[in-house]
Amino acid sequence: MAEVVLFHHGQGLTLGVAGFAHKLRGAGHSVHTPNLYGRPAFDDFLEGTTHAYSIGLDEMIKRGALAVEEIAAEVVYAGFSMGVLPAQMLAQVREGAKGALLFHNCLPYTAFGSWPAGVPVQVHAMEHDPVFLSGDIENARNLLAYPEAELFLYPGDEHIFTDDSMASYDEEATALLMERVLTFLERC
Repeated sequence: MAEVVLFHHGQGLTLGVAGFAHKLRGAGHSVHTPNLYGRPAFDDFLEGTTHAYSIGLDEMIKRGALAVEEIAAEVVYAGFSMGVLPAQMLAQVREGAKGALLFHNCLPYTAFGSWPAGVPVQVHAMEHDPVFLSGDIENARNLLAYPEAELFLYPGDEHIFTDDSMASYDEEATALLMERVLTFLERC
C-alpha cells in the first residue's frame, strides 16, 4: 500500500481533512497529516486563509518541506487547495516521489521546473469552481501534456468539496473522487 503525505487547506487541519486521511488509512494506506499552522484549525475558512497569507505562501511551502524531512521520500504528496503548494513542489523537486494528488488547486508546473518523468499526478476540482477557473484550470490542462497526468472535473461550483466539516462538502462528488484516488494509490 502507498504512503501519503496529505497537506491541509487554508482553514487548517480540520476534522474533515482528518476524516479524509482516516478513509485512506481504512483502505490500508499510511497517511501523514502535517499541521502547517502548528495550531488547531480555524473556525472559518476566510480566517484561516487570511492567516496563511499573513504567514506567506513561500513560508507555507517551506513548512511543508520541513514537515517531511523525517519521512522517506518515496511517498505520494497530496494537498487540498493551499496544501497543493507544498504537495506539488515536493512531488516535483524531492527525488523519489511516487505521485501527486492535487485537490481544488493546481500551480503552473513551471513554478518548480518540469514535471518529473514517471511521477503520476491527478488533479481534482469542480467544473464551475470560480477559484479553480481563475487560472488553475489552465495550469491543470497544461499539465496534461505529461502522460502521467489526469484531470477530473466534478459537477458543481464549490471550491473545497471534499471536507465533510465544511458547508461546501459534496458527498457524491467526494465518493467518486475517493474511488479514483484509491485506484491511483493502488498503482503507486
